[in-house]
Amino acid sequence: MMNNVIVVASGKGGTGKSTVCICLSTALVKQGKKVLLIDSDSGMRGLDIMLDIEQELLFDASDAVCGNCSFAEAVYKSRRNDDLYLMAAPFDAENELSPSVFRQLVDTVRDSFDYIIIDSPAGIGSGFVTAAAPADRALIVTNAEPTSLRGGVKVRKKLESAGVKDIRLVINRFDKKMFKKLGFYPDLDAVIDASQTQLIAVVPFSVELSAIIQRGEIGVGSNSAMEVFDRLARRLDGQRVPLII
Repeated sequence: MMNNVIVVASGKGGTGKSTVCICLSTALVKQGKKVLLIDSDSGMRGLDIMLDIEQELLFDASDAVCGNCSFAEAVYKSRRNDDLYLMAAPFDAENELSPSVFRQLVDTVRDSFDYIIIDSPAGIGSGFVTAAAPADRALIVTNAEPTSLRGGVKVRKKLESAGVKDIRLVINRFDKKMFKKLGFYPDLDAVIDASQTQLIAVVPFSVELSAIIQRGEIGVGSNSAMEVFDRLARRLDGQRVPLII
């Protein structure tokens, strides 16, 4: 499949980027896709906790590259979601992979999955550059507030300079009442204009969803916010489905 490697990035921490990665991957699996999640946040990895496989990890991406294990041994299957797999980031930041090495790593496993979702570290530092190196497409995750959106614009410019042209915006943790109360922007159109990026999804704020993910229970039961991710997954797959706002 072409264009199946998607980097998920944000200009600042706390936007819920990793949550988007987990929920999008789960939604893609529900639609019959085989998905590999790659955690690229060296030294600060967390997707293993969110997928409840923290205790199983023996190897990470740096082990696969250095020959400490095979590529297959560095890929772990999710307990609760068939066809969802994880490759963890190096536990120590000093083992961060270079962009060229990470691109080679992704190219090695690309054909084994329908989608590869890369969780980039927040910001536009060296970890982000590495995460973006093999990407065909990108999702920028922001909140509907000025500092988050300004960071998102910087991320977009970096992605474009790296050759990633297919870039879409995910507004995460959106609360209509709080949005109106804060009054940063008159409406969502103004938020989209400030982001300088085409919108693909608006994810509502959900305490329940956050709790499910932090407990490593994603894929168990249902949540209203997951319908947004189901539609996001279908839109990424080229289907024409309306936004939920």
